[in-house]
Amino acid sequence: MAARLWNDDLGTSKRQLPIGAETGGEGGVHFRVWAPQRKTVCVVLESGPGSPGLTPLEPDPEDQGYHFGFSDQASSDTLYRYQLDDDPIHYPDPASRYQPDGPHGPSQVVNPQAFPWTDHQWRGVTRQGQIIYEMHVGTFTKEGTWQGAKHELQELASIGITMIEVMPVADFPGRFGWGYDGVGLFAPTWLYGLPDDMRSFVNEAHARGIAVILDVVYNHIGPDGNYLSAFSPWYFNPQHKNDWGDAINFDGEHCGPVRDFFTANARYWISEFHLDGLRLDATQEIHDISSQHILREVAHSARGAAVNRNIVLVAENESQKTRLVRSEKDGGYGLDALWNDDFHHSALVALTGRNEAYYSDYLGTPQEFVSAAKYGYLYQGQWYRWQHKPRGTPALDLPPTAFVNFIQNHDQVANTARGERPNMVATASKYRAVTALLMLMPGTPMLFQGQEFGATTPFLYFCDHKAEISKQVREGRAQFLAQFPSLSLPEMQGVFNDPGNPHTFEMSKLDFSERQKNAPSYQLHKDLVALRRSDPVFSNPRPRAVDGATLGPDAFVLRYFSDLSGDRLLVVNLGTDLYLSPSPEPLLAPPCGNAWQVIWSSESPVYGGLGTFPPAQDDNWRIPGNAAVAFAAEVPHD
Repeated sequence: MAARLWNDDLGTSKRQLPIGAETGGEGGVHFRVWAPQRKTVCVVLESGPGSPGLTPLEPDPEDQGYHFGFSDQASSDTLYRYQLDDDPIHYPDPASRYQPDGPHGPSQVVNPQAFPWTDHQWRGVTRQGQIIYEMHVGTFTKEGTWQGAKHELQELASIGITMIEVMPVADFPGRFGWGYDGVGLFAPTWLYGLPDDMRSFVNEAHARGIAVILDVVYNHIGPDGNYLSAFSPWYFNPQHKNDWGDAINFDGEHCGPVRDFFTANARYWISEFHLDGLRLDATQEIHDISSQHILREVAHSARGAAVNRNIVLVAENESQKTRLVRSEKDGGYGLDALWNDDFHHSALVALTGRNEAYYSDYLGTPQEFVSAAKYGYLYQGQWYRWQHKPRGTPALDLPPTAFVNFIQNHDQVANTARGERPNMVATASKYRAVTALLMLMPGTPMLFQGQEFGATTPFLYFCDHKAEISKQVREGRAQFLAQFPSLSLPEMQGVFNDPGNPHTFEMSKLDFSERQKNAPSYQLHKDLVALRRSDPVFSNPRPRAVDGATLGPDAFVLRYFSDLSGDRLLVVNLGTDLYLSPSPEPLLAPPCGNAWQVIWSSESPVYGGLGTFPPAQDDNWRIPGNAAVAFAAEVPHD
């Protein structure tokens, strides 16, 4: 049937996205695709409503290379592909909303308006007061689905998690993977369920008071199932180098529709899935020398889609460019927060004693932790030996909530020989102390799935590719890990798990029975989350309201100043017992008319500790080893 260009229900101004298949108000589907070098483009209806059928599309009268048309045969659930000129291969839609058979199969028409949302009173979130929880849907539960994850939302809410950061779900090839090699950027992978299952997860999270943000990859497209070049060679820009494949064309010839593709993607996730924000992966590999950087446009697009909701935009940026979180009036891109690798690296060196490879510029010393608490990034332009160049940009003026701190995440756990979490290699008492520092220092804390109950299951690198790509992945992974001298030893080569082995994936799934087995660790995290959220000082980290000082080779103090609620003190000792006499450190002195009272200790027997003597004794301070103790300034009782 010949295409009708537009109908009353779906004119240009009424489309949700510039490309893709969209259902009309009275039936039928409108299709639009960018294929500037193709003379003829047809929609092939393969199965489902309206099939078989062929709908030729018309060139865009504005001559931007788009082809569009309306089919009154197709409807929601119709499976289709695009026929490009006389190419015998039919291709899935670059903006497909669902690929029921994976990236190599046909696209499915989805009506996003059909889902019965009940979160109408939800107004979104800001970065203030968040406790983030990173989740990989495929390994979070044994089922590895949205429905399985949804059943655990009440448990996460009960321990005080306020925001879930979901690892990428854009459709990718194979039976399992991390999601960073996605190729169907608008299609939630079929591996985790239907698109409406994802909507149901978000809807239920909102009902439990939990926000959901999504990790998106705008720096490259995966190697298998990437058909964008069949539609246009201008999706990529060979003038830029990218560590993982072809660089996206954000600033080269014919980049306008490419930029529209990605800003539409940001808008899509916020609008059609009611997400509360995005986490932007490896933004240092997003190359754009345009006057208006694509990240700024992505931020505009995402916030515009939120309408009357607040959203949070978080970036990973290895170069530590703080321009990303500065306001537009200050020349920034207007994002909200940055991952803070510096804190993680210092914490891991302190916990493990190893500072090889990219940990080599960190010592895990008290000075590093005091500086991280006060200023966020440790490297803000100083020389960085590991990279033989300066690292970072100034951040002294940024608020503490602009930095997301963690001691576990998907990358850092997997970048070990066995995918071991730090709680498996550090002493229990030292790990409790560093966990307290993570949860109570001014930055925004993030937990990695299972961290809250001391998970002992590993998190390994896994991906399911065809043989040739799998070989390249194994070799590339080994080459990457070889930067760690200890991991390049011949005796270690038999330790690594094959990323393509299904057992590697299965090993990485959480075991929720550890909530009971590791009850002390679970209680530790519950209590720290509660303290972080309920205490009027710890819950409201204000800029320049924290100072700190070293007390010894392994000990330090952080003081949180508050005019309204009284000061707080966090004393951390990652070494042996310390008798501090004399104690010429004014931060240890209580406010006038007050005394320090212990309000929390990592050495509580509830957590498996050995108990805590009041450190502030008449004969000066006695600070237990491998411990963290929090104090509040209170008027002494008679």
